[in-house]
Amino acid sequence: MFRFLIHKKVQIIMKKKPNYLAKLFMNYTLNKSEESERKTSLLDALKKMVPFMAGEKKNIIIALIAILITSASSLVGPIIIGRVIDTSIRNKDYYGVLVSAGILLGIYIISLFSNYIQIKRMGGVGRRILFNLRNTIFNKLQELPVAFFNQNKAGDLISRINNDTDQLNQFFSQALMQFVGNFFLILGAGVFLLILNVRLGAASLAPALIVLLLTQLVSSFVKRKNLKNLQSLGGMSAEIQESINNFRVIIAFNRLDYFRKKFESVNEQNFKSAVGAGLANSIFIPIYGFASNLAQIIVLSYGIYLIGVGQLTLGLLIGFLLYVNSFYTPLRQLASVWSSLQQALAGLDRISEVLALSSNLQIVEDKNSSTSDYLLEFKNVSFGYPDGDKLLQNINLKFEKGKTYALVGPTGGGKTTTASLMARLYDPTEGQIFLGGKDIRSYKSSERTQKIGFILQEPFLFTGTVRDNLVYGNDEFKNYSNEELRDVLEKANLSNLLARFEQGLETLITAGGDAISLGQKQLIAFIRAVLRNPDILILDEATANIDTVTEQLLEDILAKLPNKTTKVIIAHRLNTINNADEIFFVNGGSVTNAGSIESAIEMLLHGKRES
Repeated sequence: MFRFLIHKKVQIIMKKKPNYLAKLFMNYTLNKSEESERKTSLLDALKKMVPFMAGEKKNIIIALIAILITSASSLVGPIIIGRVIDTSIRNKDYYGVLVSAGILLGIYIISLFSNYIQIKRMGGVGRRILFNLRNTIFNKLQELPVAFFNQNKAGDLISRINNDTDQLNQFFSQALMQFVGNFFLILGAGVFLLILNVRLGAASLAPALIVLLLTQLVSSFVKRKNLKNLQSLGGMSAEIQESINNFRVIIAFNRLDYFRKKFESVNEQNFKSAVGAGLANSIFIPIYGFASNLAQIIVLSYGIYLIGVGQLTLGLLIGFLLYVNSFYTPLRQLASVWSSLQQALAGLDRISEVLALSSNLQIVEDKNSSTSDYLLEFKNVSFGYPDGDKLLQNINLKFEKGKTYALVGPTGGGKTTTASLMARLYDPTEGQIFLGGKDIRSYKSSERTQKIGFILQEPFLFTGTVRDNLVYGNDEFKNYSNEELRDVLEKANLSNLLARFEQGLETLITAGGDAISLGQKQLIAFIRAVLRNPDILILDEATANIDTVTEQLLEDILAKLPNKTTKVIIAHRLNTINNADEIFFVNGGSVTNAGSIESAIEMLLHGKRES
């Protein structure tokens, strides 16, 4: 459902004002990380993730205790083995060998169970973090204004919710605990190496210092490659989503070649970025492997020399080699874990981009509230994008309760923009809009949408039934039975429209509503809006795709709406505005009272602009 919701929000608005909206509110554009590299560390990432780990403290502590037990078990082994070689085996004490082997077996069994507990606990933590994170991102998207969706592709947003969050899940459920466990193991093995023999221990650790320094230098490069790959994946997802949703247009114009070329282009780009990220992620593995081999050579060479001068025993050398292995094996594993960390940090950067945004449609305190005879007022309203000309200039309008108003004008003249300002899809750049005597910005979203009904030219329907779509967002009727809802429709003179659906309220609506006609979609949107009993009903070409008989039915229903309902009709067909009380001509940044319908026709024909 998310895919269609985001896609339709973008598609509906972009079809209205594509040139204008392409420039509007550029501060909402995502994928800015290429312009300035972020320096998110592991500690920064953990701080950002703390809110999503609420309630997981117990599981994380248990997992950490299990990791400490596993690491301690691994570190005890070499000491026991070295002691057995220097004592029991040298003295042919086979009983002592068996006892030591039994102790080792017990330790490794404990390690097995503690490792299982850690994996189980952190696996659940990772999944719950993923669940909370996806919910948070989706809820954040619902808070953002239409301008945000105009600036970002739906496929990229979907990729952030699916792919980028999964990178974090993989890290928290697997890599993080592996990282912590290997860290304790490396730290413990390093300490034992220095305790057993300082000089030999320092020599064995020298290669590790070199590769750790190299890792620090290369990490930003690896993260940059992973970020580029995630962005490329989001771009490919956006291209696929857009092409599939518009596949009928592609078929109608026989442009499958264009579809293929565009996909090949984004697929090739994703392939190159994926190869680059894969190579970057693998760069540490051979380096760490070489460091391990080099350390073993150093220990063997120097250790044999120390044995020759009587400063080291054979058992201690073998134990030393085992500790070197205990040090460098997790270090090699950290190579892949570190790559996973860079992927997670890149994903977190993309997620943080969305979470850091806030709506520019804030609720403000109404300081100029007054009693008004007008339902809706525009006072010196201007509107435009920051780096361009104003689309509307110093508009003053007054809409009385119960009257019908029509907005006419050429395509691109500003009719839909004016209506969008009425519904507060945008805020004016200058001036104020008042609803019921109050600044429209002072209303909560729930209050405003209850007062204002907006029927778009291309309405969006959810997967489900006609009933599901009719009661969507309407708390008053959501718990009504079908019989009760039919009675409501009958009283509202809407039952004739419901009869246009073969199964009535139970008529199935598939994804996006493609199984029914555009006209039927408009009928559902019309019924849905009227059922809310709004104070002002805005119809943006709401009868453009229905037959004449149904259009007459809609006009009859509009005529029977409560006397308090103000209607604003946007129409290109002038026969739909014959009964309007006032007609406004919208074009060139101004809104002019056209007077009669004949005058409106004259303005449309000659593009006349009157002050």
